[in-house]
Amino acid sequence: MRILPLFALPLAAALAGCASMTPADFHQGQPPMALEDYFNGKSQAYGLFFGRSGDVGRQFKVAMSGHWDAASQTLKLDEDFTYDDGERQQRHWIFHKVGPNDYEGTAPDIIGVAHGHADGNAYEMHYTADVKRGDGTVRLDFDDWLFRQSDNVVLNNSRASKFGIEVGQVQLVFIR
Repeated sequence: MRILPLFALPLAAALAGCASMTPADFHQGQPPMALEDYFNGKSQAYGLFFGRSGDVGRQFKVAMSGHWDAASQTLKLDEDFTYDDGERQQRHWIFHKVGPNDYEGTAPDIIGVAHGHADGNAYEMHYTADVKRGDGTVRLDFDDWLFRQSDNVVLNNSRASKFGIEVGQVQLVFIR
């Protein structure tokens, strides 16, 4: 009879360690991470892509312009990427606010719909994207986290995976 309690405690501790972070963990964080507030207008970002081994693969800058339409609850966000090797790319997001803290986003290279949720100063978004690689593309799943640090600064960490295996991370700092 005493084996069950001795076995249950380590098992419960191990399972607790598997719990993942959620935006609700940052409920008290300020200022609030509302996409329509932060990304309305001009901003810029600086980022790094880290490969699976942790080496920096690419560096880039992003010039962004956002427009919030309160009537339709829609944010249009245009991103112009410039990579350290001179390559340029664009992404045109359309985000719809579908609840007090919930958003759905689409863009030409996004497969289906990106789903995001904000709470406090944090925002998490899940999506699948076709990412340019060499002469082709690779389809990756992203778990994207944004943390608003001040009125003008947002930090971003995005984990990219393929078949559930992490293949890299993107880290950015957004500045307004």
